[in-house]
Amino acid sequence: MLICPQCHFENPNTHKFCQRCGTSLIHKLCPECDTQVPVNAETCHNCGAFTGTVWWAMIAKEPEYGVTSTPNPERSSTNSESIASPADLESSAQGTQTKESEVTSAEIPDDAKTDSEAFSQETDQPDTAKSPTLMAQSTVEPDPETQASSIATSEASSAYNAHSIAYLDAQQRYRLIEPLNPDILANAPAGSETFVKVLDCQPFQKSLLEALLEQQSEQSPSQSSPILGIPAIAQPYLALKQNHYPTVPEVHDAWQQDNQSVMLLEDRSSWQLLSDLWGSETLSTLQLLYWLDEMARLWQALEPWNCCQSLLEITNLRVDEDQVLGLERLYHDSEDDPPLLEDLGQMWRLLFNQSQRTQLTSLGTVFRQMCTEEITTIDQLRSELEAIAHAEEEAQEEQATAVTLEREEPLSDEEISFLEMPTADVVGSYDDGGPTVVLPMQLLSLDDVGCTDIGRQRDHNEDCFGIQAQVKKHETPIGRTLDARGLYILCDGMGGHAAGEVASSMAVEKLEAYFQDHWQDELPTEESIGEAVRLTNQNIYDVNQQNARSGSGRMGTTLAMMLVQNTNVAIAHVGDSRLYRLTRKGGLEQLTVDHEVGQREMKRGVEEAIAYSRPDAYQLTQALGPRSDQFVTPDINFLELNEDTLFVLCSDGLSDNELIENNWQTHLAPLLSSRANLEQGILQLVDLANEQNGHDNITAILIRVKVRPNFQQRSW
Repeated sequence: MLICPQCHFENPNTHKFCQRCGTSLIHKLCPECDTQVPVNAETCHNCGAFTGTVWWAMIAKEPEYGVTSTPNPERSSTNSESIASPADLESSAQGTQTKESEVTSAEIPDDAKTDSEAFSQETDQPDTAKSPTLMAQSTVEPDPETQASSIATSEASSAYNAHSIAYLDAQQRYRLIEPLNPDILANAPAGSETFVKVLDCQPFQKSLLEALLEQQSEQSPSQSSPILGIPAIAQPYLALKQNHYPTVPEVHDAWQQDNQSVMLLEDRSSWQLLSDLWGSETLSTLQLLYWLDEMARLWQALEPWNCCQSLLEITNLRVDEDQVLGLERLYHDSEDDPPLLEDLGQMWRLLFNQSQRTQLTSLGTVFRQMCTEEITTIDQLRSELEAIAHAEEEAQEEQATAVTLEREEPLSDEEISFLEMPTADVVGSYDDGGPTVVLPMQLLSLDDVGCTDIGRQRDHNEDCFGIQAQVKKHETPIGRTLDARGLYILCDGMGGHAAGEVASSMAVEKLEAYFQDHWQDELPTEESIGEAVRLTNQNIYDVNQQNARSGSGRMGTTLAMMLVQNTNVAIAHVGDSRLYRLTRKGGLEQLTVDHEVGQREMKRGVEEAIAYSRPDAYQLTQALGPRSDQFVTPDINFLELNEDTLFVLCSDGLSDNELIENNWQTHLAPLLSSRANLEQGILQLVDLANEQNGHDNITAILIRVKVRPNFQQRSW
C-alpha cells in the first residue's frame, strides 16, 4: 500500500494520486525550490538539492546474530524497564520470513524518469519475499516478460557490471547509492556484517516490517508478545524503541532470506559526533553530567540484550540538532569477553582526554572507582553523578553571585528579585525507578504559530485566536539565558451568524488586556487566571443581557488558554476546545476534558457507551457568555517542563473524530525537531482536518518549547 504523505490514507500501489486528498504519490516537493521531483530521484533536477530518502542498511550473514536465548541474569539490572526480553522473542526470530507483502512500486510516468532513476514496475504480478542478494539491472530496462529471468541471471552471476544499478531487494525498491560487489556478501564469513547506504525508490510505500508489526498488533496487542516474522537483528531495536527513542535509532524495514538478514536504519551519519562536541567551551559541565547520566541509564537497558558495547564505541555516540544523545547503531557484546562497568569508566576518561577538557576532580574519582570496581551498579553510579550535579550547581550560583558583587553599578530590582528566587530542583523525565540527576531546567527556545480556517461547509468563521509572546536573551561573561513568556488563547464561538464571531473575538481581546495589566514578574496564580476567565465571561454575558438575547440566540464561546513563563506553564479551559501535549518519552496526552454532557455523566459513574448514547451527549455544560459567573468554573492546571514539548490548542473542527489521536505520529511528532517548520506543519494539519472533518471551522495553535538541564551558566 502507498501511504499518502499528507493525509496518511492507504492507497493501492497502482494509484498515482491519493484517492482521499489528491496528493501526488509519484512526486514530492524539493525542500529548497519547491519543484516537483519523482519520489525515486536522488537530487532535484532544478536546483540540484538532495531530495532522496536514504536508509542505512545492515546485511548480516547468518548464523543468527545478536539475540541470546535468555537474558544474562548477572548482567541484567533489577531496575530495568519493563520491555520484551530476548527470551520472549527468540522463538519468533528463528521462524522463516516468507510472508508476502505489498512492496511493489507505483507507476512513475515516463516523463518523470531518468536512466539512472528507472526502476521496475511490478504492479500486475504478486509480490515475492525480499532477497538481500544484490540485484543488478541493466541501464536499459528489460520488458516485463524477460525481467524475472534477467534478475535470476544477475543473482547467479558473480561478475559485477559497474555501469548497472544495484538493488538490495528483489522488488528493486532499495537502490544502493554506492554499488557493492555481490562477491563481498557471498564470501563474507558467518556472523559478519556489511553496511551500505540505500536510496528508497518508493518512500510512500508501507514497508514489510510495518505490515508485520501491524498484523502482530492486531493478533496480540501485548508489547511483550513475540514479534513473528522479523529477523533477530531487529528485535532489540523494536523492544527498546518505546522507552529509548530517539537515543536508539528506529528500524524502517527488516527481512530475512536464505542465510542473510537485512535491516534498514535511519541514517545518522550527519549527526555531530559527541566527541567533537565534548570539548566545546560553550558546553556547561552540567550538560556533560546530563549525558553521562543518560549513558548510565541506557547501559542498564542494554544489559539484558547484551548490547552494552554500543556505548563503548566513541564514533557510535552522536548528538542531534537539539543536543539529544543518540546511537548510530547497536553493537553486540562479545560472548567471551562481555563489557563491564569499568569499561564504561575507561571510555569516559578517554572522552575527556581526547577533548583536552578540564575534568572535575569529583568526576575523576568516579571514573577511578568504576575502574577499580568500587562502583559496581548503575544505581551507585547515578547517585554519584547526582551528587556532583548538586555540587556543580551550587558552585555556579556562588560564581554568579561573586560576579554580581564585583559590578560597579547597583543591582536593579529585577536582578535582586532573580537572586532571591529559590532554586527549583526539577527532576528529569525518567520513570524507571532509579535515581536521576536532579538538574534545574532551562529554556532553550520558544516557537509558536497559529492558524484558522473556515472549513468546507460553513459560510463564516466563528473561531478566533490570539498569540502574545516575547523572548529576551540575557548575555553575561558567565553565560547566556533566555527569558520568555507567551500567552496563547483559542476560542470557538457560538450563537448564530455574527454572534459567535463577536463572542470569540471579545474573549480574546479581554483576556489579552487583562494579562497585559496583571502579569508581572511571575506566572499568574490560579486565582488570577480564574478571575480573568470570570471577568471575560461576565463581559460577554452583559452584552447578551443588554441585547435581550435568549436561548440559542445567546452568544458564547469556548476557551483553551495557555500561559508560558520560561519552563513553567499554566493552562485554563472552558468548553470543548482542547489542549494536547506531545513529548518524545510520553507521546501524546490530552490535558483537558471536554465540558459536555457525556463527560459529566461519566464522572457520575455512567459507562461511556451509555453516557454518549444520549441525544444531548455533546451539548456543552460550560461556555463563556451564555450564563453568569456562578455557572462557569474553568479547569486550571500548572505544569513544569522537564523535556522538549509540543503543545497543541485546537477547536473541535480539528479534534473531532479523534483526528489528533489517529494522526499525531505523522503530523505532530516530526514537529518536535528544531529543524521542522511549524508554519508548514500547522498548514498540513489544517489541510488534514479539512479532508477528514471539514464540517466546522478549524483553528489550531502550536507551541514548541525546548528545554535543557542548565545548558549554560545561570545568569540574569
